[in-house]
Amino acid sequence: MIEISDLQKIGIGLAGFGISFLFLGMLLLFDKGLLAIGNILFIAGLACVIGVERTLRFFFQRHKVKGTTAFFGGIVIVLLGWPIIGMIIESYGFFALFSGFFPVAINFLGRVPVLGSIFNLPFMQKIVQKLGGDGNRTTV
Repeated sequence: MIEISDLQKIGIGLAGFGISFLFLGMLLLFDKGLLAIGNILFIAGLACVIGVERTLRFFFQRHKVKGTTAFFGGIVIVLLGWPIIGMIIESYGFFALFSGFFPVAINFLGRVPVLGSIFNLPFMQKIVQKLGGDGNRTTV
């Protein structure tokens, strides 16, 4: 079993609260205060989970410059008071940064008992295959 330190547990909580605040901010008609708190908590949680150095290395890789710029630019635009435009730009940056993790996440979720049966429905299989990549790959 993987050992999780106390700092990583705190980071998971911070990231979870950050995602919750972001969702609540969008649900409440793009409330800029909730969106700003959600962004700060998510980034702080990510830094606690994987470490500050690895977080900085992740965001500032050469091939992720466009995604990082859009993500942090969107956060700045939300903080300046234009939450809808900022969230659109931030969402683009999020997908550009984390698109490499989508196939892994989709393949993992396909193995979860209830979600796996939903993913195997005929109309969902095309979407899952497009997002998840090759399902015949072996994972180590």
